[in-house]
Amino acid sequence: MKLTIWHNPRCTKSRQTLALLEDRGMTPEIRRYLDVPPSGAEIRAALKALGLPAIALLRTKEALFSELGLTTDSSDETLIAAMAAHPRLIERPVVFHGDRAALGRPPEAVLAIL
Repeated sequence: MKLTIWHNPRCTKSRQTLALLEDRGMTPEIRRYLDVPPSGAEIRAALKALGLPAIALLRTKEALFSELGLTTDSSDETLIAAMAAHPRLIERPVVFHGDRAALGRPPEAVLAIL
């Protein structure tokens, strides 16, 4: 089964999650999502795999969140469009294993999908 991580090497939790996987002998495909942003369709698929609403995948404390006029009441489509246009708003890391996904906060949370 394919193992992928949406990774930001500057993020402590992202680095810890990647190390956790590698320490278990796994070699995930690393997608540096800030360099190769996910499309709206990919974000929708991630949310479905995570079983979460769009707001749960957003970094709401990022200044950009409020600068864009986003709120916790914004529609999922508005939030997904914002994440696709501004990937730094995406909470990280996200790990995908087959058709399942987990948010690595805390890093150990990804173990449930392996």
